[in-house]
Amino acid sequence: MSAVFAALTAIFAKVGVEGINSDLATLIRTIIVLVALALILFATGQLSHPGSISSKSWIFLVLSGLGTGASWLCYFRALKLGPATLVAPIDKLSVVLVALFGVVFLGERPSPNGWLGIALIAAGAVLIAFKR
Repeated sequence: MSAVFAALTAIFAKVGVEGINSDLATLIRTIIVLVALALILFATGQLSHPGSISSKSWIFLVLSGLGTGASWLCYFRALKLGPATLVAPIDKLSVVLVALFGVVFLGERPSPNGWLGIALIAAGAVLIAFKR
């Protein structure tokens, strides 16, 4: 379902960014996400009991939030300038980068099949990026 929603997000965003500033579009999207998540947490009773959050968690959640914001700004700008069929696959190079960062920073070790899949994702994105 995550992949389906991500695909729909790209299509909806491409149409939604037409005729408006891409940064404003990102802000609108962010507000919608914030309100939707707050409603989900409220409806499930999780908003009133956040529990204790360590300083380490705060630091990395802030960094993650800043990364998400930067990613969304770049993504919407790219959608404003190019076709969704090119922008979305290039954006998915994040899968390759996550694997590489996971190895370097988290000590993760993908299997040989995992590395093959990562290489195929990278190759696919490169093939899509090159114009004939």
